[in-house]
Amino acid sequence: MISADSPFHPDNLAYNEWREAKLRDYPQRVEELVVEVSNPKLLSTSEHIALLERCQKTNMAIYAGPDLGEDKDIPRILGKQFGLARLDSNLMSDEDDITTLTVAENGEKKGEFIPYTDRPIRWHTDGYYNRPDRQILGMMLHCAAPAAEGGANALLDHEILYLLLRDENPEHIRALIQEDVLSIPPRMDENGIARAEETGPVFSTLPGGQLHMRYTARTRSINWKQDAATQAAVAAIEKLLSQELPWKFQHRLEAGMGLICNNVLHDRTSFVDTPEQKRIMFRARYYDRIEQT
Repeated sequence: MISADSPFHPDNLAYNEWREAKLRDYPQRVEELVVEVSNPKLLSTSEHIALLERCQKTNMAIYAGPDLGEDKDIPRILGKQFGLARLDSNLMSDEDDITTLTVAENGEKKGEFIPYTDRPIRWHTDGYYNRPDRQILGMMLHCAAPAAEGGANALLDHEILYLLLRDENPEHIRALIQEDVLSIPPRMDENGIARAEETGPVFSTLPGGQLHMRYTARTRSINWKQDAATQAAVAAIEKLLSQELPWKFQHRLEAGMGLICNNVLHDRTSFVDTPEQKRIMFRARYYDRIEQT
């Protein structure tokens, strides 16, 4: 739900003030999101401030640190410096609840899931199928090794997408805040229901008033409400995500680099591994937002 006193409610004119502040001095190049860091496990005060300022403005930042190889402590320890602590334990996460993203070997069950292939991944926010009490609010993606070719991410602040949709037609927002607008069917396994059906809004607000988004551009195993307003809103999202926008960033993480964000919209291009160069990413999903954003 979005309360009537929130600027994100389509009837609240406080949105205009929020919109003006949001667009003021908004970065136009992905390089403006990148902060060089000497030791991601122990950020200096200036490095922390620089990353936080970018997250406060765009809900995301990219750190560029030294190549330290396959060190899964990096995202865990760096995340804690921004209040990211409650990790999401999911089907394919490792024992420490951080997921190692690599191309699955032949016969591995996780190869059924697209993040563990070299195929492109469409626009989404992480954990869109999670229960309401397990929504993914923060996310980190750390590159231990890039692919030989490809594997770039496009990034879009979900607040910017909200803004563009509302400017186009406030009825899009009304449709997307419906409690039954997007349903994810149950996932079945050999024992029956492995994950129950989850139904909820695309846009909602958190207890602190921040905007949260739940979305996937997938067309399989997704059920959108079939009213005309919802169909128009979904088409508007797809159109915007397919366009060149000044607020949309494209970036390929190299070894030692990582994304820290409030679960912004992102995709992934296809990539090519070689025996000498295989893509290894560590993904951490959190029930927390970045502090002070």
